[in-house]
Amino acid sequence: MPAKLTILIIEDERSICDFITASLTAQDYRVITAHTGASGLSLITSQCPDIILLDLGLPDMDGLEIIRRVRQWSPLPLLVISARTQEKDKVTALDLGADDYIVKPFGASELLARIRTALRHSQRLATDSNDGQTFCLEGLTIDFTRRQITKNGEPIHLTQIEYKIVVHLARNNGRVTTYDALMSHVWGPYVDAGNNRIFCPGF
Repeated sequence: MPAKLTILIIEDERSICDFITASLTAQDYRVITAHTGASGLSLITSQCPDIILLDLGLPDMDGLEIIRRVRQWSPLPLLVISARTQEKDKVTALDLGADDYIVKPFGASELLARIRTALRHSQRLATDSNDGQTFCLEGLTIDFTRRQITKNGEPIHLTQIEYKIVVHLARNNGRVTTYDALMSHVWGPYVDAGNNRIFCPGF
């Protein structure tokens, strides 16, 4: 059974957050929420979401600062959802690294379509970097598109973080990587990982 895609909503307006959560849950996404920028940043590194929906007008910090911090270490899809309609706000957010900008109010169908587009783009980049949609080695198969892992045809069920660790190791198969790089990829730049090195010899 494929792992559910996790979407993090960083939005301080409870009614909008509840509306988005209900719309996404109905489409079988796993949803986690944060109502401040600080808690949002914490969830990004602890929960490893597949995509972020970000409001710019947060009570403790500007959402643009979150985009800056995330883009220092991660290319994960990030969609801005904001009441700011000025062109300069859109341009700034996109230049900082947002993948899309949705102006409030919006409909559920539009939001879902933009999420699907961002996820397809992200998966395409990951596939291109891995030279294929699957990784196979000695009975282990990882289907990156379907997010499925099997061993000799039997499905392996992993948590979100376990899945991302295995995928990172598969994409670096046969290369020397560092424990720091692995921790940063999965949990972000706030982990003190040291200088240990890991060789990925093919599982």
